[in-house]
Amino acid sequence: MKKYVFGIDVGGTTVKCGLFTVKGELLEKWEIPTRTENNGAAILPDVAETVLKKISEKNLDKEEVAGIGIGVPGPVNDQGEVAGAVNLHWGYVNLADDMEKMTGLAIKAGNDANVAALGEMWKGGGAGSDSVVMVTLGTGVGGGIINNGKIVTGVHGAGGEIGHIHVTDDVERNCNCGNRGCLEQVASATGITYLANRRLQKDDMPSVLRNGQVSAKTVFDAVKAGDALAMEVAEEFGKYLGTALANVACVADPEVFVIGGGVSKAGQVVIDYIKKYYTANAFMTCKQVRFALAELGNDAGIYGAAKMVL
Repeated sequence: MKKYVFGIDVGGTTVKCGLFTVKGELLEKWEIPTRTENNGAAILPDVAETVLKKISEKNLDKEEVAGIGIGVPGPVNDQGEVAGAVNLHWGYVNLADDMEKMTGLAIKAGNDANVAALGEMWKGGGAGSDSVVMVTLGTGVGGGIINNGKIVTGVHGAGGEIGHIHVTDDVERNCNCGNRGCLEQVASATGITYLANRRLQKDDMPSVLRNGQVSAKTVFDAVKAGDALAMEVAEEFGKYLGTALANVACVADPEVFVIGGGVSKAGQVVIDYIKKYYTANAFMTCKQVRFALAELGNDAGIYGAAKMVL
């Protein structure tokens, strides 16, 4: 009888680990450093070692462990193969196969944003729905599409890469992906900072943003304080993201959009700006989609990784 499952979220600096019951109760969580030197050769052996150590420390029978789910920052196909993960210095890695050999346990692997979306669907902002699109607004814009409880990966593992939808011709620089005008350039934390700085340079309109550091946080703090220039920036952000999600809805038709990442910490005000432009541009049968803030924070990845196995 399977009683336990491990969820692993591999990040560029730390690997988050969780031991769960098969019902989704988090029994323990811990972190180990991500050792990216030598092309990340130590990462999987370190994960295998920490899991096997935890099994022995808790006196678990391996037969009771359903397996290990692992989320990584890169495209992962249905066979658990990673084409490459820049932040880990990985080229091609046959993750599922390699980890199975190291641990003797069943392995499921997925892209970290997709896996976080699965976590939010299971135990977070999307709980109660099995068709969810998760939008992560951090340094970049990540996305994960869950349809009928299953991650949509696509043939190259790029399903849910909504940050690279083309939304504007009005930016002066290229995105990290090499294209120009990606959603990530105008709707991420760095994108909001870019929009704010651009607006500040346009004229001399007074704003509290002229008095200190400009960031996504200071922009939304200024919005809450009624700063007119900051509100213009938030409108522009909302237009780009809300319209992009209206396009996503035409393809994925989710029941709920879950908004997470650092920018979402500003709260309901972020959703209000997105929803305004989403509703204006969405196809008629998709207009009633629910919007929710993510609830699991940094734990979404370990929850989703565990859920992949189950």
